[in-house]
Amino acid sequence: MSKVEAFLTKDEEQEIIAAIRTAETNTSGEIRVHMEATSTKDHFDRTLEVFHMLKMNNTKDENAVLIYVAVKDKKFVIYGDKGINNVVPSDFWNATKDVMQNHFKNNNFKQGLVEGILKAGEELKEHFPWQIDDENELSNEISKG
Repeated sequence: MSKVEAFLTKDEEQEIIAAIRTAETNTSGEIRVHMEATSTKDHFDRTLEVFHMLKMNNTKDENAVLIYVAVKDKKFVIYGDKGINNVVPSDFWNATKDVMQNHFKNNNFKQGLVEGILKAGEELKEHFPWQIDDENELSNEISKG
């Protein structure tokens, strides 16, 4: 079993997917989680690469958020597209990161991801409320590299 496969149980993965669904219920924004064991690249650069690989830069309102986790490296990055970054407070991603990091330090990775997703969803809802014609533009499944 790889580091990525052992990081979360199947039930924990389902809870994270449920959190994504909940977070996206009241917003046109899109949230994804991508996990891989390690990256030879700078983690922020790798996050940008994954963001484009997952076609997250193609959302209608440029309001997709990617939570990237390099399990073995013990690193994670939260990246929001232009549309969301232009409207959230400047410390927003740091506040979200802190919530997640506090759980991660206690090896409670699932809860850290769930709370980070829900916090991002709240901010997305404020700036990008759900509209009648909104559709889920991206998969809610956790992608793995």
